[in-house]
Amino acid sequence: MVCFRFLNLTLLCTVRQIKAMKKIYLFLSLVCCLSFGKAFSQSPPDTVVKTIYTTYYAKKFEGRKTTSGERYRAAKLTAAHRTLPFGTLIKVRNLHTNKTVEVRVNDRGPFSKKFELDLSQSAAKALGIYHLGYAKVEISYVIQNY
Repeated sequence: MVCFRFLNLTLLCTVRQIKAMKKIYLFLSLVCCLSFGKAFSQSPPDTVVKTIYTTYYAKKFEGRKTTSGERYRAAKLTAAHRTLPFGTLIKVRNLHTNKTVEVRVNDRGPFSKKFELDLSQSAAKALGIYHLGYAKVEISYVIQNY
């Protein structure tokens, strides 16, 4: 018999029982460490890819406040989307020319059934849709899981 002290309790245990308790303690410690590590590990982000129609802002919106509170600037690579969170980065690819640009969502719109994205003028020029007015594009963005 061995005297064993645990949580201010004195227990009388055999050596075999102490070895068994050590094994159980080690096993539970390992399980806790593994489950704790999984809770804080980063899962790969979910990327969404869609094919949509897009257009761009008219010149009259230059300098006006967007829904996010910042001012619209035609020279910046920004966009308006109805549902995506502000700050979401969207990779836009023109399906006709294969040109690509990355824009940041900072406004709501367009409020049209045909179009799902409003681009700034510089983004429209980079994609080659400025003179056309609209284009069929492929967008991809990452869903942030908080």
